[in-house]
This record gives sequence, C-alpha cells and structure tokens, in this order.
Amino acid sequence: MFYNHQEIEKKWQKYWQEHQTFNASQPTNSKKPKYYVLDMFPYPSGAGLHVGHPLGYIASDIYARFKRHQGYNVLHPVGYDSFGLPAEQYAIQTGQHPAITTKENINRYEQQLRKIGFSFDWSRELRTSDASYYKWTQWIFIQLFHSWYNKANDRAECISTLVQHLEKHGTEGLFAAQSEALDFSAEQWKAYTETTKQEILLNYRMAYRAETTVNWCPALGTVLANDEVKDGKSERGGYPVFQKKMMQWSMRITAYSDRLLKGLEGLDWSEAVKESQRNWIGKSEGASVKFKVQGTEEYIEVFTTRPDTIFGVSFITLAPEHQLVKFITSPEQKQAVEEYIEATSKRSERERMADVKNISGVFTGAYAEHPITQEPIPIWLGDYVLAGYGTGAVMAVPCGDDRDYAFAQHFNISIKNIFDKDLSDGAYTNKEGMIYQNSDFLNGETDFNKATDTVLKYLESHNAGKRQTNYRQRDAIFSRQRYWGEPVPVYYEDGVPYTLPVSALPLELPEVEKYLPTEDGDPPLGNAKAWYWDEINQCVVPAPQDPSKAGDRAFPLELSTMPGWAGSSWYFLRYMDAHNEDSFCDKAISDYWGQVDLYIGGSEHATGHLLYSRFWTMFLYDRGFISHSEPFQKMINQGMILGMSAFVYRIEGTNQFVSKGLSKDYSTQRIHIDISLLKGTSDELDIEKFKQWRKEFNDAEFILEDGKYITEREVEKMSKSKYNVVNPDDICEEYGADCLRLYEMFLGPLEQSKPWNTQGLSGVYGFLKKFYNLYFDGDAFSVSDEAPTKPELKVLHTLIKKVVYDIEHFSFNTSVSQFMIAVNELQKMKCNKREILEPLAVLISPYAPHLCEELWSLLGHSESVDFVPFPVLNESYLVEDEIEYPVSFNGKMRFKLPFSAALSKEEIEALVVKDERVIQQLNGNQPKKIIVVPKKIINIVV
Repeated sequence: MFYNHQEIEKKWQKYWQEHQTFNASQPTNSKKPKYYVLDMFPYPSGAGLHVGHPLGYIASDIYARFKRHQGYNVLHPVGYDSFGLPAEQYAIQTGQHPAITTKENINRYEQQLRKIGFSFDWSRELRTSDASYYKWTQWIFIQLFHSWYNKANDRAECISTLVQHLEKHGTEGLFAAQSEALDFSAEQWKAYTETTKQEILLNYRMAYRAETTVNWCPALGTVLANDEVKDGKSERGGYPVFQKKMMQWSMRITAYSDRLLKGLEGLDWSEAVKESQRNWIGKSEGASVKFKVQGTEEYIEVFTTRPDTIFGVSFITLAPEHQLVKFITSPEQKQAVEEYIEATSKRSERERMADVKNISGVFTGAYAEHPITQEPIPIWLGDYVLAGYGTGAVMAVPCGDDRDYAFAQHFNISIKNIFDKDLSDGAYTNKEGMIYQNSDFLNGETDFNKATDTVLKYLESHNAGKRQTNYRQRDAIFSRQRYWGEPVPVYYEDGVPYTLPVSALPLELPEVEKYLPTEDGDPPLGNAKAWYWDEINQCVVPAPQDPSKAGDRAFPLELSTMPGWAGSSWYFLRYMDAHNEDSFCDKAISDYWGQVDLYIGGSEHATGHLLYSRFWTMFLYDRGFISHSEPFQKMINQGMILGMSAFVYRIEGTNQFVSKGLSKDYSTQRIHIDISLLKGTSDELDIEKFKQWRKEFNDAEFILEDGKYITEREVEKMSKSKYNVVNPDDICEEYGADCLRLYEMFLGPLEQSKPWNTQGLSGVYGFLKKFYNLYFDGDAFSVSDEAPTKPELKVLHTLIKKVVYDIEHFSFNTSVSQFMIAVNELQKMKCNKREILEPLAVLISPYAPHLCEELWSLLGHSESVDFVPFPVLNESYLVEDEIEYPVSFNGKMRFKLPFSAALSKEEIEALVVKDERVIQQLNGNQPKKIIVVPKKIINIVV
C-alpha cells in the first residue's frame, strides 16, 4: 500500500485541531492524576524554525503522549516570549510596528509547530506582548514593589509589616534585606515627610530604584544585559557598549541567594546546571574590613575570604566606578584617573572579569590606613575590580593572590610577604603548610583557622571589621530603555515612584511616531503624546499644560520598560489558568498543577531565565499566591543539532575563488556560503547558482581542481548567519513529520549534540513504509483476528519492555532502533494479527502520531490512539522454552544443541553424552569432564 504521508498528516492535524484533542482538563473536570510537561519559552524570530529547534519539543511531546497513555491529565502548553529587541530593531529600520512583525512571526511558528504534530494544548496559548498577559506581569511587579524581605522570618512580606515595625521601633531590631544600612528611631520616622518615608522604603522594597552601573549602548539607546554584549559591542548590530551609571529599576534577588542555593538540592536537574547556578550565586564566607582613607573621614570597606592575610595587604584596588574615587584622587593624579575611567567604561564587566592577561590600573595618589598597623597603603584603580560585586574594593595581598601579585609586579608595587615562602615564582595561595611571619601577633602561627580567628577577634573588638557571608550574585537590573517591552506601572510625584492602582491595569504600550530615544535622550516612550497618569480620573493623559496649576494631579509615567525576562519568569504559572481575568492564576488551580514535572530546554538559560523564574516563584510562594516554592522539578537540557556548513576560498584582494584542494597555495579568505548552492548531496559548488546568489559574485572567477570547485565542509552550530539551516517544512513535505520526529530522536542521545544529515532520512522513511504495510495485503487493509504465535508475542513484549524503559529514561534513540528490529522480525513472520498490531500502533504512536492515528482508525477505533492505555508487559512471553547451547570440545566450539530451558545441569550432562554428534566427536574416548553453564555453554574436556 502506498504510504501517502502528506494526506495522512494533514488529515490528523485537522482532526486534532477541530476536536481540541490535547486540551488538558481543569481540576474540577478531571479525576486523573496530573502531569505537567513544559518546553522552554520560544522567541518567535522572523527566520522561523530550523530542524535544530524541534529537538527538545519532540522529546517533550513523546513524553507527554506517553503520560496520557498512562492515564494522566497532561498539561503540555505552548506560547511565545514575544517582547524583545529584534522586533524593535526591525521597527526602527522599517517603521513597522513591532506588534505586526511579532504577530507575523508567531503565525509562522504556529504553522510550523502544527505541521510537526505536537500535542500542545493550543487553547492556552499565550504571548507575553499581549496586554491580557502583561497585565499580570505588571501586577506581579506591583506586589514586588509593595514587599520587603524580612530576614528574621526568611521570607518576603507585605511592606505594611515593615511600616508597622518602623512606626513602633524605627530600625532597632530590624533584620531586613536592604540597599544600605539606615539608623533612625520610631520618633524620627513619624516626623519624616511622606516623600522622605517613600525614599526610605525604596531602600527595602523588593522592586526598587537605585543608581547602577549598566551596559549602555548609545546606538541602540538602551541598557543591555551581559549576555547581549560580546567583545565590548552589542550582540545585535555590533555597536559599542559603555559602562555607565544610571538610575535603574532593580529586583532584590540577592535576598533569596541562600534559598536559591539550598533549593537546588531537591531538584532533579543535571549537576552541570546546578553548578552553574552555584557559581553564579557565588556564596563565600569571610569578613568585611574597613580601611580609613588618610586625611578624610571616609572609609573603604572590603570583603575578603582571607582575613588571615591582612598583614600582607600591599595596596587597595578600587573599581574605576567606585563612589569614592572622585573624592580621594589627588590633584596630581586627576587627569590620569579620568582618562583611565574613560577607557575602562568601554569594556563590559564580563570582559573585565575574563581578561587576566592585560593588566591595567592607575594610582589615585591617595593612601589608606591599615586597620591594625596604621601603616599607609596606596590606593589604586584596577578594572579587574567591579563596582557591583562586593563593595567594589579589594585589599590586595600579592603574597597570597596571583592576580594581585601580577598587578604589583606590573606596576612595581612593594610586596609584603607574610609567609615563609620565596615569592619569586609567584603568589602563595595554598592554606596548607603555611607559616605566618613578619605579622605581629601571627608571627610563627601555622594553623589557618587560628590565624583567621585571631585577626577577626581583633577587628571586631576595634570596630574595624566583622564576619560576613558574601554572594557574587547581584540584584537584577529591571529597566530597559526600549519601546517593545512591558510598561512599568509606575508614576512619579516629586521624583518619588508610586505604583498605579491594580484596577488601572494593564498599562498598555502607547503609540509612538518613532522607536528611537527622544532628542533629550529619554527612552522611546518619551515620544508618546499621552504618557502621564491622571490620579483623579485614573487614566493616562497628555502632559499637563501647566504642571503648577492647582488641582492638577497628572504625573509623568515611567519611561523605561521591563526586560525580556519579566514575562518569561512566570509564564508556566499562567498556562495553568490562561484565561482568568480576575487573577494571574487561581490558587486552587495552581495547587492542582503545582510544579512543572518535566521541563526540557537548552542549557544556555542555566543562570538567567532559570534563576529569575525560581526567584519569582519563591516570592509568590512567600506572599501566599501559590503553594510551591520551586517552578521546575525535573529538567533536561537537550543538545544541539549541528549543521554541515559550506565554505569557499576567495583569494584576498580579488574576486577569484580557489577550490579547497588548491587553497593552501594562496592567501585566502574563507567565506560561508548557502548549502543550497551545492550540487545535490556532494561538496561540489554549483558555480552558476553561486554567481547568482549575490550581486558581488556575478563576475567571480574560479580556479578548479579536476574541473570542479570543491567546497570546504565543517560541522558547526545551525544558524541562519552560517547559511547551514535546514527548513523542517521542506522535510515534512518530502518525508513527513513522523519521519522528522523519528529521525531527530534516532540521531543520538537527547542531551548530546549531533550533526544533521538529510541523507539519513531515507532509512527512517523506509521503516515507516514497512511499518505501514504490516497492516496491508497489497492495497487492501488486512488484519487477522487469529491468535498470535509465541514468537510473535515475544517480539511484541520485548518491544514493550524496551520502549517503556527507554521513554522513562529519555533514551529515545534506542527505542527507534528497537522499533526497526521489531517491524523487521514481524515482517519476516508475515504477522498480521490484531493482538500484535494494535498494541504495536500504540507503542509507536508517541513517536509517529499521525501514522499511528491512521492505523488505529483503520483498526476500527473511533477514539484517538493518544488516550489508549499503554501496552502492559507480560514477562512470561520472554521466557525461553528452548535454549541452543554452543557445544565445545577442549574450548573449541563445534556445533549447537537445543535443550529445554527447564532442564537441570545434571539432566543436560546425561543427554549430551547420548547425542550422536558428541559420540562421533569423542571417537570412542571417554570425556574427562563435562562443564555445563546453564543457559549459556557446554564444554567437554577430552
């Protein structure tokens, strides 16, 4: 029978859409246990999907379908992270509204996803750029703004409980996460103006404004996250990025640092991802030490994990952005310091942290006092110190730190050696076997812990330091100077931020004439004609003509928008109750669905998205809105499907191209070309196609080898910029979605990266045709009700055992191999028994759902195959009745003998010596020994 994959797949995709087959039931309508399967949130780019994108989706879809077969109420939703810089940049270039671009891209994605046959609950589809969605993102922001972190209770609480404490006790007994330490009494608090009180509360709010060092890109007119900056330039567009201090909204994620660390222990995640998060959070135990700046009342506070080395402090290094730099720099060093600060502003923090070879710094001309010896210590600036990490200052101990040692050597700074160690080979960093010397009361000490305790006791008793736990993680910047993002629901009265009433949400994006910053440098929202909040009429209005007019209560709205991670930090909760207009998610519904049971996605979000999602989930849990504190219980990172790129060699300074084998004889430039320019599946370039590909290549000349131009091929990440993208639509058209699904799983283990090879599809397609034709006799559907034979049952139950194990262990590639083996064996047996072929269709259905739905229908069933109970293993069918024993003489195998599997060792020995072939082999001799290894071998020693 002809396997018409196009007709079959269109038929069942239409059926699923019309019948909403995969819509999950809400708790009130289901008695089934729940299972929540989630895919990492896709951003809908204009390029659409390539064959590498569906890998994780196929794996999660197989598992979701498997859980339905097991009787679970499965939530497997779909949506789009639809705010973002690419759509905004396109709007700047073309004038087309980002909403239009985004809608077109989403429509393209949806067509492609439906074509691959994913069992998504499309009724819950969401888009972060829809006002109905970001209304609740804004609502969560408001809850964060009106919350503080009570360290005494180790949780976030409503800001009203903080106000109550301040009214009764001031800051006395207050144990809170805060931006800076404050000290005032209850009486002082009550006497403060409302404006002052609001400014103080910003010091404690979970969402707050503060001056922060950011990656500023003037060309894009916005702040960029670290992962959007590469080599000092924006990843998008390649524009220069500078370090700049700006007033920004931030989220106090650092309040949760310890809980984010502890929570990892209970999660079924890879150790690599957990370690990435531990390193990002960067918990370290040590001490805070204060160094007084000579001739001033200022102190430099540093954090160190090695207070025992305090007598080795040879200099202090400040971050170029440190707030004290402008106050302590001497007149003689002013110009050099300013030039250095200007130069370092052009490097991102990530670059500065990673660059250990290029040492740079400048002396401020100022000195600090050693807190114990009162000796003068020179104060330097160095770009390896970051303003946002710790205190932005380092006590440099060259005898105990390699980077400090290199800095001291580079600038010829005198090094204090406090260890019994020759420093000519570099710094001494090992804690074991140290002898402290030349360090006053540590002289001769050999125990690290004793030395540390001695120093800390002295510092604490002299108010010069204290024990402290520090974290590398910093509060998350929550402002972007962009248009295409969630508006922050805040207005300003006398410079103080106030949130909009919840009843006014959503605060929708206004129309603007252009998407660039204003002429005054304000973000794009500054171009809006109406972007003021009328407090009296509770609506957005144009700027008032006369702000001083009595009774006029219109205030400017926030001009920055939220970052991309705002909407993607809680989308998994909205899926649970996607159409609720009164709540972001009904508590009873979120209690039912709870944590995501399985989350499959790329490892590139190991620190960003995953940490922010965990932070928001913990916050919502603290405030009682949900009942679970971690979002994702089990997470698997799929590998990448790599593309086979093609390159041509252009002779430098010419438009001549030399074939691969001859390229070493010339000075050449290697250029990516589109893989569609190759002839068939070979490495040979289609020269005429290449000339037409780009105008610049119209008159290209070629130096050939054996009359052909042979390209260079290389496996690398599949990417539109590398021209090695394979479109899944083309694969679905030629081979079918079921073939694509099976092939992507067949390529190798889910977590590993593997190269794509279109030629491999033909083998999988051949298997599908063979599987389909098991159910046909020629063109006639032919399935018998005859009882199956034991060999047929053995094939089926061997497959059941393997598939169940493989799916539960996410070893999808070996399941596909077993499918092929089983179908081949059944074909040889000419099996057409219903009792075999019905469960076979169910077994393969999670992988090839379209074809199996078709076969299930032909078998006479009206319901979808997706909800049929998964076949149950019967081990008795796997028990061997008869075993063929290899029979060896003195270790050399001569032939095989069949014996019943029920026979004992002694019974086999008795039968062996009576066999004619054994008697012939013995040739009248008596065996010295007969060795029987049950169910394995027989060895006769002569």
